[in-house]
Amino acid sequence: MNQQHQDERARIREATDRLLAGQSTVSDGSLTVVALAAEAGVHRMALLKRHADLKNEFYERVRTETQQIPESEKRLRETVTKLRKTLANKEAELAQLRLQVTRLALASAVLTQKEGPSTEPDTAPDNIVPFRPPTA
Repeated sequence: MNQQHQDERARIREATDRLLAGQSTVSDGSLTVVALAAEAGVHRMALLKRHADLKNEFYERVRTETQQIPESEKRLRETVTKLRKTLANKEAELAQLRLQVTRLALASAVLTQKEGPSTEPDTAPDNIVPFRPPTA
């Protein structure tokens, strides 16, 4: 590791300590990666790419030391909850539509069924195809 890389890591660790202690100097003090990057004076992508282990360490310390769930995890949990509700609603709607299709198919069969054999030829137009061929 070069010196600049080691300096960044040291600044990130110091920023982690300040944020967890509630003594932020540069950021808004929220327990997020954005605030950590601002507090450490490094670009957020550098924190996410080059120092992913420190980001994970930060979130782990947030969970253990403050007994809080990180904001990103809260947002993900809310999204998962919304998606589960949406999925349940869609499954219920699909079940209703399947039931409706079955009922409509039965109703169509009843309506197209003739009461008995007829001796009269069908007078259907040429562009209509009967469901059942006429019985002769």
